[in-house]
Amino acid sequence: MATIRRFEDLTAWQKARWFSKAVYAVTRNRTFLDDPDLKRQIRRASGSVMDNISEGFGRGGRVEFVQFLGIAKGSLDESKSQLYRAHDNDYIDQTTFDDLYAQADEAGRVIDGLMSYLKESDVKGRKFQRDSASQPEELKTVNRKL
Repeated sequence: MATIRRFEDLTAWQKARWFSKAVYAVTRNRTFLDDPDLKRQIRRASGSVMDNISEGFGRGGRVEFVQFLGIAKGSLDESKSQLYRAHDNDYIDQTTFDDLYAQADEAGRVIDGLMSYLKESDVKGRKFQRDSASQPEELKTVNRKL
């Protein structure tokens, strides 16, 4: 596993970022002019995915990080539901729906994998680290990965 020093290093955050960017691009379409509430809601939900991943990472504790990843997953599912509304109202076509839904699914798989890893890990998180000079080498390595 690669060393994770910043939330930007997390594949889950990167996937969520690309999904949010794609949602913003699609909602620039003129068809969303008829439904500014849905446009605003789907943009907020898709952006919330990446925001919760970064906030959870920034908290510095494994348990809190898992909690925020769960919130991110909820926002991702909310975005997927909103994709259905956009498709059902002909704001997006089937191909666009399928592409965005696939991106959301991929982000969800990566978030699930990260949650599973963290739940099985013995590492508590960065905020629980002792002075790194006094830590055993294997703990230093794991903490650098988190």
